[in-house]
Amino acid sequence: MAWRIGIDIGGTFTDVAMVDEASGRIGVAKVLTTPDDFGRGVIDGIRQGLAENAIAASDVSLLSHATTVVTNALLEGKGAKAGFITTRGFRDILELRRSSRSDLYDLFQDGPAVLVPRRWRFEITERIDAQGEIVTPLAEAEIAGLIEAIRDAGLETVAVSFLFSFLNDAHEKILGAALRAALPEIGVFLSCEVLPEIREFERASTTAVCAYVGPLLASYLGRLSSATAALGLPELYVMGSSGGVFDIAEGLRMPAMAVESGPAAGVIAAALAGRQLGLPNLISFDMGGTTAKASVIAGGEVAVTAEYEVGGTGGSGSRWMHGTGHPIRVPVIDLAEVSAGGGSIAWVDPGGSLKVGPRSAGAAPGPASYGRGGTQPTVTDANVVLGYLDRGALLGGALKVDLAGAERAIATGVAEKLGLSVADAAWRIIEIVNANMAEALRIVSIERGYDPREFSLIAFGGAGPVHAAALADELAIPEVIVPPAPGAFSALGLVATDLKRDYSRTLYADLGEIDPARVAGVIAAMETEGRSMLDAARVPAERRGLLRLADVRYRRQAYELTLPLAEGTVTRESLNALATAFHAKHEQTYGHANRAEAVQLVNLRLTAVGRLPGLTLAQRADAAAQRVRQRDIWFASTGFVVCDVHWRDGLMPGTVIAGPAIVEAMDSTTVLPPGWEATVDRLGYIRMKRIAA
Repeated sequence: MAWRIGIDIGGTFTDVAMVDEASGRIGVAKVLTTPDDFGRGVIDGIRQGLAENAIAASDVSLLSHATTVVTNALLEGKGAKAGFITTRGFRDILELRRSSRSDLYDLFQDGPAVLVPRRWRFEITERIDAQGEIVTPLAEAEIAGLIEAIRDAGLETVAVSFLFSFLNDAHEKILGAALRAALPEIGVFLSCEVLPEIREFERASTTAVCAYVGPLLASYLGRLSSATAALGLPELYVMGSSGGVFDIAEGLRMPAMAVESGPAAGVIAAALAGRQLGLPNLISFDMGGTTAKASVIAGGEVAVTAEYEVGGTGGSGSRWMHGTGHPIRVPVIDLAEVSAGGGSIAWVDPGGSLKVGPRSAGAAPGPASYGRGGTQPTVTDANVVLGYLDRGALLGGALKVDLAGAERAIATGVAEKLGLSVADAAWRIIEIVNANMAEALRIVSIERGYDPREFSLIAFGGAGPVHAAALADELAIPEVIVPPAPGAFSALGLVATDLKRDYSRTLYADLGEIDPARVAGVIAAMETEGRSMLDAARVPAERRGLLRLADVRYRRQAYELTLPLAEGTVTRESLNALATAFHAKHEQTYGHANRAEAVQLVNLRLTAVGRLPGLTLAQRADAAAQRVRQRDIWFASTGFVVCDVHWRDGLMPGTVIAGPAIVEAMDSTTVLPPGWEATVDRLGYIRMKRIAA
């Protein structure tokens, strides 16, 4: 037997998913996240999963991990002591930023803290023009002084970003070689290696982010890989933000690739489920302990964007920059994320309005119902009071529930302040968090030009299936799908994805005028890099893929759309086809297109893929596990009503359940409101639809 293991760290729980490659059997382990040392929770979860499923370490073929280390370092300001070197006169580019603002009318809005203080930002004499020609040669005599200043400051890393180095990297290469030779203990990140693309600030910001988080990521992955190796497990892989895994060495060359790795894994798993079910149009909805994430899969394709900010306060995962975070120009699965999870805290503002989030109880102390010292009312506490979650225990009995603590927290924190009963206050909390999450679904569907009525909602995460039907009602989505192991579904995505690395080069010209041979030459250079990466990863030739993409736009536009570029020889016809596809994509995205306008090529992209053998995700039912209990559950249309509670492991294919009802499992709970009906299909997926009136 060969097993794949995926580990996803959430705000409340760390999930470990195990899949048998041959049978598709799924095993799940959930342990509380350990914020003081994330690696400890990971190892605890792996040990528990191996023991409960009788898996020998020697039978594990793949070990993949989604880490929050990069994002947390930026949010908490706990990165490395990093320096920054740039062309003379451009020392303050990281501080000047763009004019983007999350609130155009807030005159007192502050930008994010600069990653590199001004005293650690240095200049060197050199200049390359917009055509890539050397205007001022690199002053190599100044390099010794820079090296001395870096030593004196005790810096751990240095980012180097020169003007127009994406067109001519000669000066960056010279300085980089000198720094690496003189300071071998210091990490050196060159923008020509990290991001050889147009846009000075975004290139500098991405390079600075890599330098800022690189040492922390290296330390974390080094300790974790040593711990997993000690268990006899194979080499550790890391999930990237674009939906593929890479080895540790590749990740440390480009640490920004590890941003949003957990949410990306969930979308990849959702796309796999869509292929298995024959559903090309899905909206993925992942609700965990601290956040809820949504993404769209249209025509079987996962949406990816290169316009992304990390470490901001205005919400993440938007195609449009909002000016509160640090831009990174790396491919990221297009997500909308809101601070709405099971641990989100409900509170009453001074004006008497009920709010939910953005603060979360997290794993420590956690919701009041967990009995671990939490006293503030959370979404999980509301779900316990209303009966959506078991009032006695969760995680198959492993986590005892303190119902009295949940009722007390909601009473003192919300109900008494608003003059409501505890049940009414709990329902108001659920209404508000549902409204917040519905906004995320609108962002990835309606605001992207998609009609949610043409999609199915696939809901996962520990809390996703609890709220999914209400969200589907809000957006008139016709079907809700609850996949196998929904509480650890993102971890399943880690073992269902491929090895992947993204490359990019700027090539700025009108599509109608550029010589196809120039395009082919740039693509060939990136393909050489991609093949080298696949060689290093020992990927067999028959499992390799090289996918071409292009960033294109109309003249005078500031930002681009990314579209596929046809395989084979680049010809005038293939470039014309790219322009035609751009017009259609622009109309679908923004509601209009100008087919008489020239289309400009800005960047070429290449994704090198090492395909893993396919998996089938299925819920294995056991008739002996069938059991039905009853408990009081509250719905807006009925108040408290006695409902059947089914144990999911015992639901055989073909089972039909009419709402109101509950389906419980070790890792998640599914709520079936009145007017809904659920059917269990041959793979064990729960398919929920409204009952025809």
